[in-house]
Amino acid sequence: MEETPKLTARQQQILDLVRMAIEKTGAPPTRAEIANELGFRSANAAEEHLQALARKGAIELVGGTSRGIRLKSATLRALNQARDVRDGLGAQFAAALPSLAQIQQLTLPLIGRVAAGHPILAQEHIEQSYSVEASMFAQKPDFLLKVRGMSMKDAGIIEGDLLAVQKSSEAKNGQIVVARLGDEVTVKRFKRSRAGIELLPENPDFEPIFIANGDESFVLEGLAVGLIRNQMFS
Repeated sequence: MEETPKLTARQQQILDLVRMAIEKTGAPPTRAEIANELGFRSANAAEEHLQALARKGAIELVGGTSRGIRLKSATLRALNQARDVRDGLGAQFAAALPSLAQIQQLTLPLIGRVAAGHPILAQEHIEQSYSVEASMFAQKPDFLLKVRGMSMKDAGIIEGDLLAVQKSSEAKNGQIVVARLGDEVTVKRFKRSRAGIELLPENPDFEPIFIANGDESFVLEGLAVGLIRNQMFS
């Protein structure tokens, strides 16, 4: 059985912060955001703690992006267990959660090219299906979408990744969403204003997409709730 790494109180605090950011927005925090939230003098202090967490095997750091922090599945299971204990579950039941999580599998369809006017989960859009551990995700996804392009690289989302998506027709400002414009599907950060909706990239080489109010070509397909590096299936 994979052992849970022993963490300092500060390291545990940072892990909780990373997890909450992913639950809220679909992406991990930047080093600067961690430093600001925890009162560090600089982002370098946050980086040192993240490097320590990576050495202990609690997270994976992805170079070249400001949000390149990944929670490993064993870490996510441990955090879920700790949260359930805090929420009042009995210790005996909570201790059994890791083994239950290990055997609980989700079968998620991988969405390929889509056609305008057809539901995104229509059978003709499904390339294949993957079985994954439910414990990898804080919220249950409905499908996987293969990421194309590098417009979200600064959020740690790169070409070839499989984005786990929960179906939703509503989003809050700042959340990472999957949206459809005609027969084009895009992953962007959501921002609504009085004039309409902006889909914001996380890469300065790309321009925001503006959707005016009433534009019927726009469909919000869902919210990003996790990410799988596609190499794990190769």
